[in-house]
Amino acid sequence: MLEGRHLSVAFDGRPVLDDVSLAVASGERVQLAAPSGTGKTTLCRVLAGYLAPRTGEVLVDGSPLPRRGPCPVQLIGQHPELTLDPRMRMAASLAECGASEEELGRLRELLGIRDAWLSRYPHELSGGEMQRFCIARALGAHPSYLIADEVSTMLDAVTQAQIWQARRRGRGARHGPHLRLPFPGPGRPPRHPRGGVASRSGRRPWIVRGWALAFPALKP
Repeated sequence: MLEGRHLSVAFDGRPVLDDVSLAVASGERVQLAAPSGTGKTTLCRVLAGYLAPRTGEVLVDGSPLPRRGPCPVQLIGQHPELTLDPRMRMAASLAECGASEEELGRLRELLGIRDAWLSRYPHELSGGEMQRFCIARALGAHPSYLIADEVSTMLDAVTQAQIWQARRRGRGARHGPHLRLPFPGPGRPPRHPRGGVASRSGRRPWIVRGWALAFPALKP
């Protein structure tokens, strides 16, 4: 289970998250829909260990997120240029996930990553091309939970369709628990104070062999 307990975050003294708690069970897919600027991305970054909360803790199966080594929670964000090391060529960046060469080859084929891109640096690629690498790295790490924060923002319609077709073929990452944009709790979904609704159904998420990637721009 992925848990966030009493999470609070503030920027420049302005609260963004205030005593937020959630629990996402293994195999569960959860969606959070809320207006821009209400803390969705901040919550995702806290859950994946990119941002330390002012108060509270994140637990996976009862243990804190590891400080070193592979993280069981992987985040695919909206801005790949902020995720990739500008000093590393893309082949080295992709290999950081720890997947075998065979698996990386399958992921490159799945996501339409061209061999010519592997020798380039991030600034030599488009936003959509970088995003493909970020998706491949996250899937190749075999996380227990995968958080997808508007990952189709940088992707063109053709690439989105490729990933949807990959889902239908059942190719890509291994099966495992799922997480889109997280929000907790049994029973009725809580209502966001600024009008968004955290939903356990909501817009249909898009799956790549079990992972909830949730590309809202796609149509089935």
